[in-house]
Amino acid sequence: MAACPCFLWSLQQQWIEVFLVVLVVTIPKATMGCYTSIFSFGDSLADTGNLYYSSQDPTNNCFLHPFGETYFQYPTGRCSDGRLVIDFVAEYFGIPLLKPYLGIKNGKLKDANVERGVNFAVAGSTALGIEFFDKNGIHNVITNDSLRIQLDWFKELLPSLWNSSSTSAGLKSILGSSLIFFGEIGGNDYNYPLFLQSKSVEEIMTYVPQVVGAITSGIKELIDLGAVTIVVPGYLPIGCSSTYLTIYTTIDEKEYDQAGCIKWLNKFSEYHNEQLQLALHQLRELHPHTNIIYADYYNAAFPLYQDPDQFGFTGSALKSCCGGGGSFNYNMSALCGSSVRIACDNPYHYINWDGVHLTEAAYRWIAQGILEGPYTIPHITMPCLMQKMR
Repeated sequence: MAACPCFLWSLQQQWIEVFLVVLVVTIPKATMGCYTSIFSFGDSLADTGNLYYSSQDPTNNCFLHPFGETYFQYPTGRCSDGRLVIDFVAEYFGIPLLKPYLGIKNGKLKDANVERGVNFAVAGSTALGIEFFDKNGIHNVITNDSLRIQLDWFKELLPSLWNSSSTSAGLKSILGSSLIFFGEIGGNDYNYPLFLQSKSVEEIMTYVPQVVGAITSGIKELIDLGAVTIVVPGYLPIGCSSTYLTIYTTIDEKEYDQAGCIKWLNKFSEYHNEQLQLALHQLRELHPHTNIIYADYYNAAFPLYQDPDQFGFTGSALKSCCGGGGSFNYNMSALCGSSVRIACDNPYHYINWDGVHLTEAAYRWIAQGILEGPYTIPHITMPCLMQKMR
């Protein structure tokens, strides 16, 4: 399929506005202690098993070997060879890896300590509800567990936290000392129409305000419930995804940047992230005593593609570790997990895992970039001793 033509938007003014946002963002002066728990929302970049414990898609490839082979040695429902960003975040703050809510609710995970945190993210989920996609003729959404559903699950869990705190003030204290990881979410709202239905990027751009609106609405709900620290990840550079590189391949060299990524797709990622940051800035003004932190996944990940050798990625930076062959080892008819897959010997040498998701090694670098590096606005700061990345 030929690459989409360049489209027009005014990025210069947007960059100026985002730059001003960065200048004025400060951390509220409220005293913070060590985080006692983490609650996570999102899609497959954060799902630690919710889709696995639901009955909606029991044949999903993420449930099959070689998923999970690097760290867990077996599939866990994570769409990677090992740990995700949220796993590294939990380890960093000395919190057990987050159990999936549906595993707890269904009685499959009886040893879960919900006071230490729960994961509500679901692979394939969207920020917008299924009715939006039905209205727009998009019928290939793999799960109905949108952000709205995940927030409802969180509210279902609150009585369990209430029982442990005995008072509403105690519940507020639990949420006040918790780290909320709100995303990444929204990527699938664009992925479904872009790479499964080839809708134009001009049409997809019209979805951005609604996607960002759903994210900010969810953040407001959490603040009203007592959340104090909320991390909101942005969108990855999808122009470097082996899925998109395969679907939108072209002989026009001007469509690619120096790293070999598709420029117009990365500009779209940047556009979503700019709009999200502007919305978060407005939320900070309305809620000055809440720590609303933007996690810049895009710029944490992009250097990996620009200079892969520096980060130990000696395999092809743009080629999937596990896939069905082709220039980027991605084939919709032979996905990772299928019997005809072609898997690399060492996932640590690769950024892309299966064409859509990244390897544990790449997620580790992204996590380090947001926890110890410059890729959060404002920075995640803690007065207590933090663990180093392992």
